[in-house]
Amino acid sequence: MPFPVRSAPSTFDTGALPRHVAEAVWRGSDVGGAVSRTVSSGFTLLDSQLPGGGWPTHSLTELLMPQAALCEWRLLGPALPSLIDSGRRVYLIAPPKQPHAGGLAQLGLTSDQVVWVGASTPVDRLWVTEQIVKSDPAGVVLSWLPQARPEQIRRLQIHAQSCDAPVFLFRPTGTLGDASPVPLRVSVSLAQGWDLEVRIPKRRGASLDDTLYLAALPCSLAKVLPPRLKTVPAPLLAPSHQEASHARALGRAAPHTPASQSLSS
Repeated sequence: MPFPVRSAPSTFDTGALPRHVAEAVWRGSDVGGAVSRTVSSGFTLLDSQLPGGGWPTHSLTELLMPQAALCEWRLLGPALPSLIDSGRRVYLIAPPKQPHAGGLAQLGLTSDQVVWVGASTPVDRLWVTEQIVKSDPAGVVLSWLPQARPEQIRRLQIHAQSCDAPVFLFRPTGTLGDASPVPLRVSVSLAQGWDLEVRIPKRRGASLDDTLYLAALPCSLAKVLPPRLKTVPAPLLAPSHQEASHARALGRAAPHTPASQSLSS
């Protein structure tokens, strides 16, 4: 006796559901919604790809970079005005370089809004970060933890769930292959001209395979640079997107970037 032939299932129409049920349905192709308050990154393109439309609170965010002190302030600078208003502070834990008061002032930070904690050992860095996150500070927490292990970051993530301030962990790009309990991982490097090359290897919801290029000319330079230097030819500041892609495909380092690249950091 032949088996009955079943037709392929049709796409389910959520419009047939009650409104409150339809709003709770998540499609696998959608970016996950925010589980807490978010703060705009200051980049419209980046916000469109971050769950909830911005940097999350009550959670950790890993920012992965090929070199410390290279892209941190250019990526987070646009978000700082909304993070430090009403007397809130920026907590810097073991930054690789001494904070520069003049540069921070150009980002809108005054000396009394910056709390700089110098911790030399990995154990001290972890302990200080944990204590500050547990205190639920008003503002934003920036911690450089290149040697933290997954179980240590998991502990921080548990504490961060009770912290209303965004918490950023700066880690090397080489840790991308390691398991991480952090819900949001963002990889950042220098790109052509003044752009930042941004990837989101991990986020809630659908994965992002594309690369984002963010126009990240420092605000202070934008006011003084002549127009011809605001669009810098690629060879002066960074290898082209095509050269960098070929380098990664061949498993070697990207072409050498001249010393003038430090102007963009």
